[in-house]
Order: sequence, then C-alpha cells, then structure tokens
Amino acid sequence: MKALKMVHPLPKGEGWGEGEEAGRPRINWLCCQVLGPHPFPLHGIFRHSHLGLFALFLLLSGCYARQRPEPAPESTSTTNTVTMPAGSPQLSALTVESVGAGQTTWLPLTGRLVWDEDMTVRVCTPFTGIVRRLLAEVNQPVTKGLPLAEIQSADFGQAMADARKAESDFRRAERNLNRLRDLFEHSAAPRKDLEAAEADYAGAEAERERTENRLAIYGASTKATDRGFLLPSPLDGILVERNVTPGQEVRPDQMLANTPQFTAPLFTVTDPAQLWIQIDATEFDLPHVRPRCDFTFTSRGFPGQTFTGRVATVAEFIDPATRTIKVRGTVDNSRRLLKAEMFVNVNLPGQESPGASVPSKAVFLKGEKHYVFVEEQPGQFARQEVKIGLEQDGRILVLAGVQPGQRVVTDGCVLLQQTLK
Repeated sequence: MKALKMVHPLPKGEGWGEGEEAGRPRINWLCCQVLGPHPFPLHGIFRHSHLGLFALFLLLSGCYARQRPEPAPESTSTTNTVTMPAGSPQLSALTVESVGAGQTTWLPLTGRLVWDEDMTVRVCTPFTGIVRRLLAEVNQPVTKGLPLAEIQSADFGQAMADARKAESDFRRAERNLNRLRDLFEHSAAPRKDLEAAEADYAGAEAERERTENRLAIYGASTKATDRGFLLPSPLDGILVERNVTPGQEVRPDQMLANTPQFTAPLFTVTDPAQLWIQIDATEFDLPHVRPRCDFTFTSRGFPGQTFTGRVATVAEFIDPATRTIKVRGTVDNSRRLLKAEMFVNVNLPGQESPGASVPSKAVFLKGEKHYVFVEEQPGQFARQEVKIGLEQDGRILVLAGVQPGQRVVTDGCVLLQQTLK
C-alpha cells in the first residue's frame, strides 16, 4: 500500500474518516489504482467495508503473484523409440557405452588341489619294530637323509649283524688269498689251494656288497651304532604329515592292511612350492581340453585373486562312476598361498566367439526376450531385441541384434522402458 500511495497519492480532503461512509473514498481510490478508472461508482460494490476489504485483498494477491517457472521439456516416445530433448534432466541420468567385439569364451569347471606326486614321498618303515623317538615335527623343513624317527627293530639288528659278519669274512678271505699267493710264488703251496682261496675271496666280496647295499637302501651302514634304525627322509622338502607316535609298533605290511589307521603312511614329505590340480571335465568339454593349455582358477579362500596353471595330461578314459574325465594340471605355488585339498573354480579358454559383447547391465528381459536400448543419435534411443550367449567378467556375449561400435545404454534402461509404457 505504501508503493501505491507513492505513485498515486490520496487526494487531499479524502481521509479514512469514521464509519462506513467515511471509508468509501479510500476503497474507491484503491480499486482505481488496481482496476483502473470505472464509469460507475465503486463504493456501491463494497457496501459493506469488510467485504470490500476481502475482495481487495484477493485482487492485490493476484497482482503480486510470482511468475511460474517454465516446465522442463518432456520426453516423447513411440512404439520402440524414446526421444529426450537436450537439457532434459532424465537425459543426464543415462549412461551410454560402446559395444565391444566378440570375446574368448571360458569353460567353467571344478577342480581340487593335491600334492605334486613327482615331488612327494610317503614314508613307511622297512622293518618291524617299535618307535622310540620322533626326530622331526610337522611343517618342519627336512633334507634328504635327515632322520625322521628312531625305530628299535630286531630285523634291522639282524641286517646289521649280517653286514658286519660279511665284512669280517671278506677281510679273512683277503688275508688268506694274499698268504697263499705268496706261498705259491715261492712254490710252497699247490695251485689248487690258491684257486680255492680265490674262490672264497670272491664269495666273501659278493656277500659283503650284498649286505652293504641292503643297508644303503635303508640309509644305514655297518659303521652305525646299535641304537636302532633311523628312518631317513628320502628327499628335500617339508614334513606335511605325521601318523605315528612314540611307543607305536610299526610293520612294513601296514600299507596292505584294510583298516584306515594302517593305510596312512608314517610320514609324508613334499615340496609345496609345486602343486597338482585335478580337474573334472565331461565328454562335452573334450574339444576345449588339451595338454599344455593354460587356464585360470579362483579360490574362495582368496576372493578377488586369480591364479594360473597349465594342463599336463588328459586321461584316456571316462570314469564309469562319475562319467567325468580326469584332467591333471600343474600350479606354481611359490608364494605358498594355496593348500592341498582346496576346491577351486577353473576357467579353461574356449573358442573365440563371433558377435559382440556388451556390459551385463545393458541387457534386460521383457517377457521371454532380451533387449537393449541403442543410441541412434544424441537423445534418441531405440529398443532392440538381441540374442545373447555366455556371460563372464561382467559382460554378455551378443550373438545377434547389435554390432561392434554401436552405443547402448548401460544405466537407465528401467527409466527408458517406463517411458515407453
């Protein structure tokens, strides 16, 4: 009202006055400022001052209303096409990526890590006896010939006695032969005695070699003490398993028994830096499985990490019980992360797949068909039916429907599909 008063001041002599009649000049003046001059008196419209003031309030409110913002441009759609004008807020919510070329397919299989049998030895006792001491602990590095346990054995004692007797007989035969040779050279002994001495010497030498070789097989010699048989480690590696305790009786034929506690070896020594992987493949996988083929695998124990290996052999027969083909591969375990008997997921490389590949989130299902939204031009997207293949590494193989180089919507497919509806 102050602004109106400054532009069109109230004529002199016209005040608010008192009563109904006194307020009519002021009402007429305000209406004229808003509605313009009228050929008829306005005070008749507002016979009652309170009704007039209410009507005037409505008029003034309409005059000073703020201007409404212009509406955002709307998207348009046809049967399979959505068009969004430039500047549309919906357009900024979409993400578009290019269609890639066809990718190599991977054959998913299951596998199990085991010890490398070329570098693993299961140690058993060659003699019947009683374990007196254990000289190595599990997970301890061992070298070839290092004693693992001491076994008190009568059989080993007999072998030691035979070897020492053979050594004594050999020395006696050697002295007798030297003496007869000297006598024969001086014509003091007949030839037949010399020949008999030579025969005894040869027999004693052979017996000595036999007994020494027997002890050498078990890692012992005639110079050993009588404390017992020291069961040696056959190779360098890690002692990964022990199934014996002090005071236990052991026998060479335990591995032939039918009880589980006897079938286990006394010790297992291996090199865990190299492992084998046993892969179960079906007959349908045979075209993709071949020796010297590299593959990758993952383990639940190490999420996010991928390991590599190489196929060594493929079995020549199918297991009649499981109907699978045993495929063996080698795995480098220099970091010692992987453990034997781990279950892993193996990916064998297949053939190069024709077609194109798109991100998995670009494909959506409608009914029984798969679709993508293809960007025909900026702001215009067409729904296109596609035929898909395998999915791997976050991408889907598209066999028909799109071509490499086209651009498809990856984020916002639900918004476009709703716009079409």
